[in-house]
Amino acid sequence: MAKVKGDIVIDIEKCKGCELCIAACPQGTLEKSKHVNQKGYLYIVKVEDNCTGCANCALVCPDAVITVYRQTSKAKQQVAKISNVTGDLTVTVKE
Repeated sequence: MAKVKGDIVIDIEKCKGCELCIAACPQGTLEKSKHVNQKGYLYIVKVEDNCTGCANCALVCPDAVITVYRQTSKAKQQVAKISNVTGDLTVTVKE
């Protein structure tokens, strides 16, 4: 079975550092920064390059500040972006 490579982008200026994504990441890819953003929050950063693109972090983020990419053979492909959620949500990730 081929190993899946993923990547994430976090909007650090909107991140409030709630740490839900850290707990949801099975790879231990995320950590709280030692620096604060403009709003005064210790935001979340990627510290390991072992992301699989599972999208768990984006799914639990209450502020929808994480975009997940899954690398294909030629380029990264966005697989999840959650934004402006005000009610129930159903997410389907294409394989």
